[in-house]
Order: sequence, then C-alpha cells, then structure tokens
Amino acid sequence: MVKSTGTAVACRRLLLGGVLAAATLSTSCAMPGTPTAVSAPTVTVNSKDAWHPGLSIGLPDSLAAEFTLLQSKLQGQVGMALMPVGGDRMTIYGDWTTGIAWSTIKIPLAVAALRHDSDQSIFDMVEAAITVSDNDAAEGLWESLGDAPEAAFAVQQVLDEAGDTATGKSGARTELDGTSFGGTEWSLANQVRFASRLPCLPQAEVVTSLMGEITEEQGWGLGLLDNTEFKGGWGPDDVTGVYTVRQFGLVPVGSGQLAVALAAQADSGSFDDTTALLDRMALLLARHLQNLRGGVCPG
Repeated sequence: MVKSTGTAVACRRLLLGGVLAAATLSTSCAMPGTPTAVSAPTVTVNSKDAWHPGLSIGLPDSLAAEFTLLQSKLQGQVGMALMPVGGDRMTIYGDWTTGIAWSTIKIPLAVAALRHDSDQSIFDMVEAAITVSDNDAAEGLWESLGDAPEAAFAVQQVLDEAGDTATGKSGARTELDGTSFGGTEWSLANQVRFASRLPCLPQAEVVTSLMGEITEEQGWGLGLLDNTEFKGGWGPDDVTGVYTVRQFGLVPVGSGQLAVALAAQADSGSFDDTTALLDRMALLLARHLQNLRGGVCPG
C-alpha cells in the first residue's frame, strides 16, 4: 500500500510552517472548504451532455453489475467515469460525483504553460509537476503564464477547448479558481470529458507522454494498469482531515484509448485507505478492458 509520502509530507511541512501561499494551494495541499461528495445512486449516462448529478440511468452490462456489487462492499464513497477518446458518450458509476481537483489540475496547467513558452526550463517544471507532482514546479508554471488573471485565462482556455462545457446547462462548466487553482471544483463527468479530448489538443503530446512516467510511489489506482497515462491528486479537508483522492488518465484498449476518471473518499479518512479504494476500482476495470470500447482523435 502506498504511504502518504512525497507531496503529502511536503504539504504538511508547508502548513505547519505557515508559508502556504495562494498559488501553492493549487497542489495537493489541504485547502479550506473541501466540498462534501454528493450522495447519489449509481449513475450511467450515454449522451453528449452527461452532466446529470443524481440522475440514475441503468446500463445492463457486467461491469455495471460488478461495480454495484463492489461499491456495496467498500467502506467509503467512490466514483468512476469512462469515455472513449474522441467519443461523445460517457458512463459514470458510483456515489462520488464532484470535488476539488487537487493536483489533477496540473495537467491543463502544463498544456497551457507549454503553449506559452517551450523553453527547457518550462519543460523541466512540467516534468516535475507531472511525474512527481512537485508543488513548487506547478507554482512556477502558473507564474510563467503572467499575473493571476492571465494565468487563469490561459488554463481556462485549455479546459474549454477540451470540451469541458455543456452549452445551456447551468453550472456545468468547470470554472478555474484563479486564486487557488488546485481548489477548482472539477466534476467526475467534466474531468473524464477533458481526458477524452486531451490527446487531441495541440501541444498535449509532451504532457500525455509524461503522464506515462509517474513516480512509482504514486502508482496506485490507474498506475496498476499496463501502459496507462495518468495523473493523481489528493488532499485532506482542512477541518476533518478526511482525504479525497482522485485520478484521471488514458487506458489503452484494442480500439484505441479509453479515458477514465476515478475518485474516492474512505470512511476512515486516511490517505492509504482511500488509495486502496482506487486500486479496487482499477483492478475491476482491468478485468473488463477487453470488452470496452476506446477511441482515437478525429483525423
């Protein structure tokens, strides 16, 4: 089981030292006001607009049945969303639907930074921010984009370009928190939609390649699956100390790539117990990959 080391330890040191700046809050450190996961029945949606918290639409397949059985045995809230790369339909399971992005927001941040400046120093910070989830590197990328409004605009453009919007649906668009970008609310549905478009974005190839080089100590969840490109994010509620852990990534299947987003919050509140929930979901998914459809970028 992965220990709460690396970024989590660094976060605790920053918090204890009282030097956690607003931009640094963008990473996996604790932040005030962590939203409580929305309680909802298992959700399965097949439509272009899949932002329907609380809506239950059944899909009679073996993965849905096994996920429901697994969920009933897990001590905590979990969520899993699937969408083929380049596709327009998603499937969502579980009772965890939305929450803070934590370090998963480093992926659109990295794309925005590389578009703005391709110097070696930027690449080095992108590499550190993705592969070891380095907080200082992420802050450096944010600052490279200009002042806070300029940086927020650049990252928001990447989110919007990846289809992280649902026209006509109030509240569906992910709106970047420009003062604490890791504190951005990112729903599971919007995150898997972003992941399904990520390989198709200009200058995203470097980023997705680095997502395949995540450090071993952060290799829980999707990291258990071969040749998967992914990024995780985690953090404790600043009042209760309960951890939320999430990931999104690209899993190779026979017909292309499948975008996957996972999230969990263990009843115990611990980091280790929560990553274990992601492990269980990832291993369940692995047993069904041969029957799942992936996709490729248009053109």
